[in-house]
Amino acid sequence: MSALFNPIKLRGLTLKNRVIVSPMCQYSADDGVATDWHFTHINNLSLSGAAMFCIEATHVEAIGRITPGCLGLYSDACEAALKQILSSVRKHSSAAVAMQLAHAGRKASSARPWDGGQLIPEGQGGWQTVGPSAVPHKEGEAAPLALDAAGLKRIREAFVDSTKRAARLGIDAIEVHGAHGYLLHQFLSPVSNRRTDDYGGSFQARLRFPLEVFDAVRAAFPADKPVGMRVSSTDWVEGGWDLAQTIEFARALKARGVDWIDASSGGVSPLQKIPLGPGYQVQFAEAIKRETGLPTIAVGLITDAGHAEEIVASGKADMVALARGMLYDPRWAWHAAAALGGEVEAPPQYWRSQPQAQKALFGKTTFGAR
Repeated sequence: MSALFNPIKLRGLTLKNRVIVSPMCQYSADDGVATDWHFTHINNLSLSGAAMFCIEATHVEAIGRITPGCLGLYSDACEAALKQILSSVRKHSSAAVAMQLAHAGRKASSARPWDGGQLIPEGQGGWQTVGPSAVPHKEGEAAPLALDAAGLKRIREAFVDSTKRAARLGIDAIEVHGAHGYLLHQFLSPVSNRRTDDYGGSFQARLRFPLEVFDAVRAAFPADKPVGMRVSSTDWVEGGWDLAQTIEFARALKARGVDWIDASSGGVSPLQKIPLGPGYQVQFAEAIKRETGLPTIAVGLITDAGHAEEIVASGKADMVALARGMLYDPRWAWHAAAALGGEVEAPPQYWRSQPQAQKALFGKTTFGAR
C-alpha cells in the first residue's frame, strides 16, 4: 500500500491521499476579484487527483496584495466571483478546497513577475505599503509605514472578515500565510522587525502579532474545519529567523490548535542564499514534525513520485504539496498513483483514459462502454 495514497484526517476533514496542490499566485485578478483565468486554473487543478487544492494567496485587504493583479477576499465582489468558481468545482471534483489567507506587508505594491516584480511607486499605480517597522525590503525602495495599534487592529479584523467569507463559501480548510517575507513573517524575523514595543525586540514579542492573527482566524472558522500555517523555516540570512525559532513558534501554534505546519523558507531579504535542489526544504518539515509532533507538509522542488512516496513513508512529513510540478503536469497525482499502486478519483468522463495496464487507477474495473 502506498503511503502517499493513504488517507489522513485533519479535524473533521479526511483527505483521501497525501498530495496537495500548493497555493500558487496567478497575478490575474481584477481589483482582487477572480477572473475567467481563475475559473480555468482552479477547475483544471481540482481534477489533478490531489486530495486537496489550495487557492492562491488570497489577500485580506487591498493594500495587502502583492501585486495589483493578486487575489483578494475583502469585498462582496471578491466573494461572489469565488462563489461562482467553487460552485463549478463542487459539481465535478471531490477534492477538498483550502484557501491561503495572506497580507504582503512591505512586499505589497509590486509589479507582476513577468513585469519585473519590483516595487511600484505611489503615483505609478502603486500604494503606500505597511510593515512592522519602517524598513524597506530592498535598499533604495520606499519604506513601509510602521503599523500602529489602529493598523494592527484593522489587519486582525480583516483576517477575521476574510475568514468568515471563506466559511460562507464552504472552504474546507484555511492556511494562514506566515512565510515568504510577507507581513506575518515580517513580524517574526529580526531582519524586518525592529520594533521596541510589545510586538518586537524579544523573540516572544515578535511572535505576538502572528499568534494573534492565528487565534482570530481559528476562532472565526468552523471548529470542525482545519486551520494550518505556512512558515518560512529559515531566512537563509545570517542573524535572521531560523529553524530553532520556527520550532518554538510551531509549539506555540500547537497550543492554539494549529492543524498542520507547511514548511517553506526564505523570502524576507534579497540577501538570502538558498541552496536549491530537489526536496531542499524537506529537512524543515522533518525537524518540525519530530520536535513538535505536529502534522507537516513538505514543499519545494518535489516533482518525482518516488521521492514524494519516500518523504511520507519515512515519516519525514505527513503530506507533500506541489506547485510548479502540478502546472507542468496537471495530472501528476494520476501518474503517481499509477506508478505507486495507488488509487485516485476522477470524473466518469475521464474513466476511459487510463492505460490498459492501470485499469484499477480510478477504482473502476468496468466502464460499460460498447
